[in-house]
Amino acid sequence: MNNLTEEKLRRFYIKDKKSVADIAKLFNRSEHGIDYWIKKYNIPKRTISEAIYIKCNPGGDPFKVKKVLGKRDVELKNLGLGIYWGEGDKSPNNTSVRLSNTDPFLLKKFREFLRKIYKVEEKKIQYGLILFNDSKESDAVAFWEKHLGIERNQLGKITVIPPQGKGTYKRKSKHGVLIIIFTNKKLKEIILEEINNFKK
Repeated sequence: MNNLTEEKLRRFYIKDKKSVADIAKLFNRSEHGIDYWIKKYNIPKRTISEAIYIKCNPGGDPFKVKKVLGKRDVELKNLGLGIYWGEGDKSPNNTSVRLSNTDPFLLKKFREFLRKIYKVEEKKIQYGLILFNDSKESDAVAFWEKHLGIERNQLGKITVIPPQGKGTYKRKSKHGVLIIIFTNKKLKEIILEEINNFKK
C-alpha cells in the first residue's frame, strides 16, 4: 500500500523543500521510488541549480524584498540599481552580488541599498580589499574602518598587486579597491532583472 500520497509528497518536496534523499529516508523508500512518484503526480522536478540553492539556503532566502516603498526607499532603490548597473558585476557565471570601487560613499550607499531594500543582514555581507604594492596596509584598513565600520578580520586575505601605470591612481586608489560581496544567485538575478527593466 502506498502511504506516500500526492498531498504528502507535495508538502515535503515543494512546501518544506526537502530533497528526494530526505523524503526517501522519511518513508524508507529508494530515491528512485520517490522520483517515480514525483513523476506520476506531475510534480515539477527541481533543476540541479535549484537543488544546490536550497541545500545552501536551508532556512530559505537570506534576503527579503521590501514590497512597500516610500519616497526615500524608491530613491534609494533607483540609486542602488544605478550604481550596480554602472559598477557592479553582471556576469551570469558569477553567483555573487559584487561591487568594487574606491569611493567609500558610493560603497556605503550601495550597502544601505542591500540592507534596506532587500533586507540583507550585515553578517551576510562579505568584503574584500585589493591594494597596490606601494600602499600601506594599515592606513588602508584604518580608512575603510572609519568610513564603513569594517574591521580587519572582515577583510580576509588582502590582495596586493603592482600599480597599474602612472597618473592619478595614487591619489584615487591609495586606500585600495574595496569589494562588497553578497553571495546569492537569486538576488543577483532579481537585481539584473530590475536593471533590464530600465532598458525597456
